[in-house]
Amino acid sequence: MFLVMGITGKVGGATATHLLTQGKKVRALVRDRAKAASWAGQGVELVDGDWNDALSIERALKDVDGAFVMLPPIWAPSPDFREARGVVANYVEALTKAPVSRVVALSSMGANRTGGTGLITALSLLEQGLRDLTMPTAYVRAGGFFENFLYGLHIAQGGTLPVFYDPTNRKSTMVATDDIGAEIAALLSGPAWPGHRCIELGSMVSADEVATQLGEVMKLDVKAVAIPRAGWPAAFEQFGIPKGQSGPAETMYEAVNAGGMDLGVESTEHVPGATSARDVFAAAQGAATA
Repeated sequence: MFLVMGITGKVGGATATHLLTQGKKVRALVRDRAKAASWAGQGVELVDGDWNDALSIERALKDVDGAFVMLPPIWAPSPDFREARGVVANYVEALTKAPVSRVVALSSMGANRTGGTGLITALSLLEQGLRDLTMPTAYVRAGGFFENFLYGLHIAQGGTLPVFYDPTNRKSTMVATDDIGAEIAALLSGPAWPGHRCIELGSMVSADEVATQLGEVMKLDVKAVAIPRAGWPAAFEQFGIPKGQSGPAETMYEAVNAGGMDLGVESTEHVPGATSARDVFAAAQGAATA
């Protein structure tokens, strides 16, 4: 049996789906059983709790063969990232008291850097916090999610896809969440490994290429257009980040545009993505019209 954190989210859900497809048993720590009811219907064992509670994490870890851990996505974190620090501390406490045979953590490209990465700082803290664990641990450093472009299915009707990537023809690492789930499931259920390892996950793709693939799905000519730097705060507000709190997100995209999501960090492995942006857009469009 494997513990999957964040099962009601995209990556946790993809991980659980791949494990269940393999015939593996899955356990999930959930705050809201009603929200996770569909997983219970698929045979997932639900444990009541929260990643803000070390005792409930420890309870969920009991007798599992491996665990997938991640941080809650917070687009407007506290200046000291205390939310992430608290969750990391809970993971360390729980895993120390209830060790498992292996741990897989969702990280990000750029997490190897210790500053100037904005939101990615939380993933750096996660990696640093788990470094003292004696059990085999893998950090999946995923690229930017193709799913983050799904707003384009509505906005790009006019032929443009506004993006924070600048220049739009510069490639950075991107990946589909289903590919992340597949890799995490493979790490959890596959051959054992010693020590700690970092896996870069995704392929180098430009915003121009994403826009072209979006256009192919929409049967339109779609061009990526970089949002002017001065317009970033207002744009982030439209995406739901409270006014005046978009600094970490802005810093993250500045780091991405400066090469922070590029492949090839020393002492890492690389797994290319198998799913294209086109595949993600087509699936979402199909689901919307079903």
